[in-house]
Amino acid sequence: MTTSPPVLSFEGVTKVFHQGDVEVRALRGLDLVVHPGELTAIVGPSGSGKSTALHLAGALDVPTTGTVRVDGVDLATLTARERAALRRDRIGFVFQSYNLVPVMSAHENAASVLALQGVPEAEQRTRVASLLEELGIGDLADRRPDQLSGGQQQRVAIARAVAARPAVVLGDEPTANVDSATAERLLDLIRSLNERHGTTFLLSTHDERVMKRVRRVVTLVDGKVASDETVGG
Repeated sequence: MTTSPPVLSFEGVTKVFHQGDVEVRALRGLDLVVHPGELTAIVGPSGSGKSTALHLAGALDVPTTGTVRVDGVDLATLTARERAALRRDRIGFVFQSYNLVPVMSAHENAASVLALQGVPEAEQRTRVASLLEELGIGDLADRRPDQLSGGQQQRVAIARAVAARPAVVLGDEPTANVDSATAERLLDLIRSLNERHGTTFLLSTHDERVMKRVRRVVTLVDGKVASDETVGG
């Protein structure tokens, strides 16, 4: 049984949005705990609350009611600036569109969070070079995003997400914009990082391939957990 404190927890979380006069209840009492080293997928039909849950997990917003804790910190107790610092220091993001800076090299993009944290340049170089090598793009460190394939850009994005050794890495449909072969390689990389470094991943997905490669699948229906299964991966 896992005894480590959770890196992420939702306790009775609701999230209500207003679209004009219409009230949309995206989450309806979500309870979820993610422990260090887990490789978890959140799945469910459109409108089930997956993206909203990931949005809250990323400290991009706070719940309407209930409590979201990231690395033990209650998001509702933080100012917007403090939430931004928490995102920078404790949460990694892998975006569908990669969100790489066009004028920066692969190495500079991967090191960008470390630079914001004030990590010394020598340590940035060492840590990022090792990561890019592990991800199979060490020889592409000086290339800009427009000189890289989609799969290579995705690897740079993963390097950026994990370089700062965050408590959790979040991915919203990480395989959505790549072909099947690239998706399989991406999932291999995520599994490798999880197994070799204990990196915690929480992935929102519709992709059956992702569901088959993770270790835990949490299904949301109507804004709360419908099932929570440990799978073989």
